[in-house]
Amino acid sequence: MQYKVSHGETFEINTLVLDLNGTLSVNGWVLEGVKERIDKLNSLGFKIILFTGNQRGTAGKLCGDLGIEYKVAQTCKDKEEEMLKLDTNKCAAIGNARIDIGTFKHAKLSILTLQAEGIHAKAISHVDIIVPSILDALDLFINKDSLCATLRE
Repeated sequence: MQYKVSHGETFEINTLVLDLNGTLSVNGWVLEGVKERIDKLNSLGFKIILFTGNQRGTAGKLCGDLGIEYKVAQTCKDKEEEMLKLDTNKCAAIGNARIDIGTFKHAKLSILTLQAEGIHAKAISHVDIIVPSILDALDLFINKDSLCATLRE
């Protein structure tokens, strides 16, 4: 999807790279409303992929229920290597932890979610946007005016 921000600058995001624990799920549970937003983003043509350390061992089931792809990436370096296999100029990364810095560094747009599991302080310096929840992060891509307004100079 094309996004137009200040001074006529445009960019495209077609892939969303998500983290699992603390981002897509909180304490092992996917938040109510996530499935509907994932379905909407899929219908808009976004590719959605999850890179996860799979701390709780639930990635397979959760991603199956959501209809999204996932890759196990145990470390920040693993996530970075997976990210570099994608067209990073068209990727957004959404996460909350130090392990996500590898995706944040290379994404065209990076978003930190501040939910019940918290955020890692070092991740803050690697993101463009901070939102209260995964629902808010996903909504930015559904309502492109909100994303453009947030990025406007």
